[in-house]
Amino acid sequence: MSATFRPGEFPAIVSPVFATSRGTLYLRHPGVQMTAKPTYYDASLRDFLEGFPENAGLRAALDDPVTLSPATSLCKAAGQLCYMSFGRRRTPNAEADRYFANILQSGHGSVLEHASFSFLVYGVSRSVTHELVRHRAGFAFSQVSQRYVSAAVLRFVERLEFQVSPELHDAFERRIDAVAQQYADLQNTLQSLQRGGVATLDAANATDRRKRVQQAARALLPNETEAPIMVTANVRSWRHLIEARANEHADVEIRMLAHCIFQCLRSVEPVLFADYAERRLDDGTFAVTTPTPKV
Repeated sequence: MSATFRPGEFPAIVSPVFATSRGTLYLRHPGVQMTAKPTYYDASLRDFLEGFPENAGLRAALDDPVTLSPATSLCKAAGQLCYMSFGRRRTPNAEADRYFANILQSGHGSVLEHASFSFLVYGVSRSVTHELVRHRAGFAFSQVSQRYVSAAVLRFVERLEFQVSPELHDAFERRIDAVAQQYADLQNTLQSLQRGGVATLDAANATDRRKRVQQAARALLPNETEAPIMVTANVRSWRHLIEARANEHADVEIRMLAHCIFQCLRSVEPVLFADYAERRLDDGTFAVTTPTPKV
């Protein structure tokens, strides 16, 4: 279960790639790379607020000496707009923790929907992505298509339960070696049938002919086939995913993924995820909990 947390402006959980003695590739831990996050123009409110009389007292926010991270700034500005709380009695940026604690305790999660983050997720199985794409509200997904990829980019994912048992690990390696070979053999057989004029494999152009072969060959690929996916969601939706999938009762593979995403999000936006606590479980993975769920 080896992986490396790489902090920075765009943090990542880097998952190494392993290979069987026959060269079949597999991963043992989710890999997560933050690929996009919000930007925030600090002076974006100036023209708007300066359009009100000075005695309205709405301009104090323009000279706040504390700069927050982009997503926190965006969500805070959205929340303050609701009450036009930009004057001296506003919550200053230095007390953003208190401001968002009140947002979370009040359940006013709509302001969190303004900030979105994107991740490239790999080292996860097809069974995990089937669960992941059930999170629809506030999410966007783009996943590898097995209709368009060949055996050259085929990789697998070893579950944690198999990693801790030499017997199950050896069986996993033998199984993916066999599947990789069968997949390549089946593609070759289908291509031969296609060249022989089998109607169900025929198509008008080379791309469609290749798709006909690969969409048939993918039928034998198991759930432990790797299924890379690009995921974008807003902060409110990410919080829901973390609460549901980093829960101790969630499947271990998706729990590992949710914890990785949480680590990356908290590292760049600590204020928006300050209410979460991690707990190490007996299997070595982590559960993430919050006293303010379902915001």
